Amino acid sequence: MNIKIRLFAGLAELLNTSVLDFSLDQLPISADQLKISLSSAYPDAASQISVSFFAINEEYATGEMMITADDEVALIPPVSGGDGQKSLIESSSDGMYVITDTPLSIEDVYSKVLNNNHGATLSFVGTTREMTGDKRTVHLEYEAYIPMALSYLERIGTELNTRWPGTLCAISHRIGRVDIQEVSVIIAVSSAHRDICYEASRYAIENLKQSVPIWKKEIWDDGKTWKGVDQQESWDPLSR
Repeated sequence: MNIKIRLFAGLAELLNTSVLDFSLDQLPISADQLKISLSSAYPDAASQISVSFFAINEEYATGEMMITADDEVALIPPVSGGDGQKSLIESSSDGMYVITDTPLSIEDVYSKVLNNNHGATLSFVGTTREMTGDKRTVHLEYEAYIPMALSYLERIGTELNTRWPGTLCAISHRIGRVDIQEVSVIIAVSSAHRDICYEASRYAIENLKQSVPIWKKEIWDDGKTWKGVDQQESWDPLSR
């Protein structure tokens, strides 16, 4: 029997497909067992597979979770850091969380968290830098597992409001090509007091980089690489 596995970023590039039709002797199978089978079938990709996590129905899976024929399965390589083909804007139902391949507006995201009772509003803006050490970046390319990414962005906002009640959060992330000095991500946070605002903003960006399935390809003047491909084996989106 066969199972379809969605692939992203460097894994999709290495295996030359975004949806892998993989043959198995039987289902259900645990996530760890499936990872072993994939590594055996594709030894050239084994190092990337070993540090990746399965997502089952848009949720990160532990190794013992069972995968059935009815599940939507994706193999998520280490995140952080695509190619947009047409104008795309996907958002949460309340519009607070957006993934798009169009330019981002700081004013638009900032306006979503303004509140008469909040004395602090902070915007974090991530942009493409040209030099990283002695390497010169030409541009970046972002790719996302969009429905799962939106769900996890919303989850970050919910966690902020649980940790710091009343805090408002809005996040917009760019996919596709992002040139030097262009904006790739905006996180706007507002709260009653500035200390909470700083803490919540830091929490949001760190958790986005840890768990939201968005990948970045760095295009240099002498090569390219997917950010996260060489990430250490300690990456664990379930640990947060």
